[in-house]
Amino acid sequence: MVTVNLQPDHKAILEGEQEFVLSEQAMLRQQLNDVVLYLQPQSFFQTNSQVAAALYQAARDWTAPLAPTRIWDLFCGVGGFALHLAQTGRSVTGIEISAPAIACASRAAAERGVSIDFRALDAAAFADASREAPDVLLVNPPRRGLGAELCQRIGQLQPAALLYSSCNPLTLAKDLQLLPNYQAVKAQLFDMFPHTDHAEVLVLLKRIAA
Repeated sequence: MVTVNLQPDHKAILEGEQEFVLSEQAMLRQQLNDVVLYLQPQSFFQTNSQVAAALYQAARDWTAPLAPTRIWDLFCGVGGFALHLAQTGRSVTGIEISAPAIACASRAAAERGVSIDFRALDAAAFADASREAPDVLLVNPPRRGLGAELCQRIGQLQPAALLYSSCNPLTLAKDLQLLPNYQAVKAQLFDMFPHTDHAEVLVLLKRIAA
């Protein structure tokens, strides 16, 4: 896949708004574990494929003993987590604000033959409008984290388990303080950015019984 990105203004930004695909292929195919993913320009994807594969597999392994029937994947990107967690007997919903990323995720799900409800929506708005909680809520927010409002909404929905994938331990710690009804039972650091101070952290939390 070959593209050209136009950045007409002299600004300290990586990309402009206009992207032109020059090749016949409009999506890049990427396989992690047994899951094929598709990428488009300006859609988010983990930079280290080998470590990303381990991250997705850990989420799959940690979720299996929970035996969930309903899973939400908020900030799902191109569907890496959702596609790893989808299986017969599970209802999986993936929410991502980027329509191109959802197009990639939907194509991957169709080719894999799994039914996942991918929607191009704001994650917080989706959570606010929902009345029934999932059994497992997976979140992979940007560096700013979930924030107080979404943490409060999660506390109101009360999913039985929360899987939090974070690229910023500082905002992760702040968010966990805003979720007092959840206790961390498992955590793992993934060296997604070798030779830097940055890393990805996956945390499994379970709701504390009242």
